[in-house]
Amino acid sequence: MPRPHTGDLIAGISVALVLIPQSLAYAEIAGVPPHIGLFAAALPVLLAAPFMSSPYLQTGPAALTSLLTFGALSGLEQVGSDDYVRDAALLALIVGVTRVLLGLLHMGTVAYLMSQPVLQGFTAAAAILIVSSQMPSMFGVEPESDGVLQRAWWTIAHPAEWSQTSLVLSVVTIVVVLGTRRIHPLFPGVLLVVAGTIVWSEVTEYGGMTIGAVPDGFLSLGLDLPFAKTPDLIVPGIIIALVGFAEPASISRTFAAADRIPWSANREFVGSGVANVVSALAGAFPVGGSFARSSLGRLAGARSKWSGAVTGAVVIAVLPLASTLEPLPRAVLGAIVFTAVFRLFQPRPILRMWAKSAPQAAIATGTFAATLAFSPNVERGILAGVALSIGFHLYREMRVDHAYEMVDDRIVMRPGGVVWFASTPALEDAVRAAVAEHPEATSMVIDVANCGRLDYSGATTLSEVIADLAADGLEISVVNIPAHAQRALAAFLGGSHGVPELDGLRPATRYQWVAPWRR
Repeated sequence: MPRPHTGDLIAGISVALVLIPQSLAYAEIAGVPPHIGLFAAALPVLLAAPFMSSPYLQTGPAALTSLLTFGALSGLEQVGSDDYVRDAALLALIVGVTRVLLGLLHMGTVAYLMSQPVLQGFTAAAAILIVSSQMPSMFGVEPESDGVLQRAWWTIAHPAEWSQTSLVLSVVTIVVVLGTRRIHPLFPGVLLVVAGTIVWSEVTEYGGMTIGAVPDGFLSLGLDLPFAKTPDLIVPGIIIALVGFAEPASISRTFAAADRIPWSANREFVGSGVANVVSALAGAFPVGGSFARSSLGRLAGARSKWSGAVTGAVVIAVLPLASTLEPLPRAVLGAIVFTAVFRLFQPRPILRMWAKSAPQAAIATGTFAATLAFSPNVERGILAGVALSIGFHLYREMRVDHAYEMVDDRIVMRPGGVVWFASTPALEDAVRAAVAEHPEATSMVIDVANCGRLDYSGATTLSEVIADLAADGLEISVVNIPAHAQRALAAFLGGSHGVPELDGLRPATRYQWVAPWRR
């Protein structure tokens, strides 16, 4: 890495002041004890920094990755138990190894394969689930139901159970955090409210829900993991590795474009993978990139990857003092999560999508609904969105426009779409139907200029249809063949030469493949 800059030091410290309380809150989302979040924010952030491609990307606990972690693990063990924590570390290892392999195999392009409608639908639903998961803490209640949405609904439906103190703490936290951002983006509002409420909790001997016991001391590394559960976690791990990478990839690409600096998806995959492997060694949970913390570091003057290393070093220095966080009210953590993720709920892009592309909007809406319906197994919502995307793609690929017209005694057919083995039966039926409707026709022109792709199977079927029609006495011409289709048709339609003038047709391109047949 290049030599550290003063801005890197300031940026690293600034981000650490936000990361420390956030890591506690995101650990709650993941279902592990809050102090485990500090483990995920310390050594993984420090050791992954040299491998990153972006000088600004800040890795560590992230809201969406934590939600995916909870979805993958909540059905395996009791949430928060020692076995659950060990499962989370194993999941982090699977995520890390997957990302490192993808990066080393130069498969960074998979970061672009997740369609925007799927990501928008999932992100909007995830924001609802994350906020819902924190509502009991923010209202100071213990719901008598299971499930993220069910617990949130129980909280709303039982106002008599609300704790006024928890509500006040939540409102104050939201006002302070959002208000200090307006004063200056670098103002450590999160740290201010955490420190203030810890002092208040100690002075007043607050009896509500707090973080509780937090062990002091440094990290202990090891791989005492339940490897026998790998088959249960391999699919969720791969999904988290891919979906969770969408956010840091977007962050890095955005900043690279703004500053006109190079960026490598492959290197970012490796860096993020290393962070997750180290998180597993530290007994933590899967980590990702944070847009808010990365933006804060860039604004604070980060110049190189040293800023991330400084952030990790500061968190490590705080670990021996972690027990001072024990009096922190859980309502404050819930409110911190709310301020971090509520802006992820953006229904307007999905609503606007309906006016531009109804199928894509349907994919986004379907992903949104599936993510909520399958919660806490939110990875199934993503799989449902991917299935919808593939289904729509296949449906569109199998459709071919079969428009045709009569010009004197000539049938002019202009198929449009993708002509491949799955769509050629429909094209063949359309050609034969046109001939059957116009028995007086003496010739047919098949204009394939609007075919987005024509593969070998499509060319074979087309040649067979032409041969059959020619045997029935029609003169057949294939015109306006795109360059990409000429190779597929060359074996069937003879040499290249100019196309004769065809009255009533738009001008043909200069050189085409033409095949006349006569009885």
